[in-house]
Order: sequence, then structure tokens, then C-alpha cells
Amino acid sequence: MSLNITPVSISEANEFVRQQHRHHKPVAGAKFAVAVSDSDGVRGVAIVGRPVARALDDGWTLEVNRCCTDGARNACSMLYGAAWRAARAMGYRRLITYTLPAEGGGSLRAAGWRLIGQAGGGSWNCPSRPRVDTHPTQEKLRWEIE
Repeated sequence: MSLNITPVSISEANEFVRQQHRHHKPVAGAKFAVAVSDSDGVRGVAIVGRPVARALDDGWTLEVNRCCTDGARNACSMLYGAAWRAARAMGYRRLITYTLPAEGGGSLRAAGWRLIGQAGGGSWNCPSRPRVDTHPTQEKLRWEIE
């Protein structure tokens, strides 16, 4: 079956993430979301928002905060490509995302993204604002497209 880019609300995309994502919960806020669907329904979503790292939030950059599929072939690369086209149409100049080192990045390369290098990792927990980490805390790989 053929996949197509389809509109999706942020709340619908978050529900898909809640049901399908391996290690992340839904996002608290976002700029927009996009889906890929076939005759069986939604097969994947990408949720795009402001960069989590404040130093990268320059007003011209967005971040793919979640990319989640049910395993449909080519769904991730379609979502990354559609997210960039939508962000660029809105006037943004750069789109970033992060992957775990164990994730190959083939979908990102197929969509024209490039690997920037290692970034971040660690815990957000601190004495002034205690948190419980529910996400992977190892270093990530940063990808971008311009």
C-alpha cells in the first residue's frame, strides 16, 4: 500500500506517540505535526516544535521533537522530508533532530539531512528542580537540514 503525507493535529499525533513510541512520551507543546497514512490509517507522525536546547532557539530553527511510526517502510524518511518542507514554507531556515547512537540514521540521510555530531545527553534532574528521568540519558547524535 502506498503512503501519503496527511494532516494531523498535535493532539492526535501525541496520542499516536503515546501508543507507539519506544522510549518517549508525548510532547508538551509543538508548532505543528504531520502524518503518513495509507488505507489502513495513520502509520507514523512527526511532531515539530521549538528546539529543546535554549541556545539553538534562535527564531529560525525548529526541532523534530518526535518521529514515530508503526514500522511502515519509508515512513520515517517521508516524515522527515515533509517536516522540512513545512518548516521551510513557514520561513524557518534550519530543522534539527536527535537520534540515539544505536539508531542508524538511514531515514534522515535518505531525506537529505546531515549528521552534525554528538550532542547532549545526561539528566535534567537538579537540586532546585528534581525530576525523574523517563527517557534515555546517554549522548545523542544531532542531525540538521538547511
